[in-house]
Amino acid sequence: MFGKKAKSRVIILILSLIISGLIIFLILRSLKENVVYFFSPSEIINKSEISLSKKIRVGGLVKINSIQKKENNLTFIITDLKNEIIVTYEGLVPNLFSEGKGVVAEGNLKDKKYFIAHKILAKHDENYMPPEVEKILEKSN
Repeated sequence: MFGKKAKSRVIILILSLIISGLIIFLILRSLKENVVYFFSPSEIINKSEISLSKKIRVGGLVKINSIQKKENNLTFIITDLKNEIIVTYEGLVPNLFSEGKGVVAEGNLKDKKYFIAHKILAKHDENYMPPEVEKILEKSN
C-alpha cells in the first residue's frame, strides 16, 4: 500500500512523537516535584486528610510577640490572620526573619496546630533592599 519511503517517514514520525511525549512527560514530572507551594494555617486546619509523616511547607506571617528563643531552639506562631499554627525550629534563621513579616517553614506536622520545621525561608516584599546595598547607596549620596 505504502512505498518504502512513506513507511520509513511514518515510522520516523511516530518515533518522534513518542520521544517528544516522553520528554514532555519527564519535564512536567520534574517541575511538579520542584514547585514551591505552601499551605496556610487555615488550609491545614480545614483539610480533612493531611499526612503527618509527609514533608510540607507552611506559610504566613510571623505573629507579633510570638517569637521565643531558648539557646538554639526557636518557637513562634505563623498566622494567616484567621488561624494560627505553632512552629518550633532548631538552627539559624535568615536575616529577614522577624515579627510581622512573611515566612515559609518546611518540615512536618505533629498535629494540625503544631509544626516542626527543618528549614525556615523568610520572605520579603518588592521594596526590600539588602542592608549592604542600602549602606553603599547612603555612602554615595
